[in-house]
Amino acid sequence: MTDFSDEELERYARHIVLPQLGGIGQRKLKAASVATVGAGGIGSAVISALAGAGIGRLTIAGSIAGIAIGFGLMLPGHLFGATGAGDVKLFAAAGALLGPAATAAAFIYTALAGGALAIAIACRRGRLQRTVHSAARLVASGAANAGEIEAVTENNRFPYAPAIAVGAVIAALGVTL
Repeated sequence: MTDFSDEELERYARHIVLPQLGGIGQRKLKAASVATVGAGGIGSAVISALAGAGIGRLTIAGSIAGIAIGFGLMLPGHLFGATGAGDVKLFAAAGALLGPAATAAAFIYTALAGGALAIAIACRRGRLQRTVHSAARLVASGAANAGEIEAVTENNRFPYAPAIAVGAVIAALGVTL
């Protein structure tokens, strides 16, 4: 068993004592390379199981369609100054892991989480009444008087990464509204 470090021996002790696997089988797992395409609902479970089994090299190929959808959904927010470039990249990365269908769901969950986060931050900053009033004017005017609406500035921006993380996790768990 010199192929395993003390930490690996401790981690894989239950595998090694199984007569069906043993030390030889665990060595083969450690030497194996596995590639997965997509890390969505099924892929994430497979990746977790392979990593737990002790696969030596695990390559994860994300979903190109998920990247494109994630990028496309967040880009308009960045272009209008509501989100940062990092938020766009983070959501594209989430899209790569979730795949196209779950990325669309994650966007909805992200928007809901972002709205809740915005309300909480506005309350904390003592700006809730002004924020609600500004949003009501925007809806009532049909964006005709967009110049009257408070512009997004550094003072009223907030980090969107927590909302993206919440949305991606909820979508990855397969929660439906």
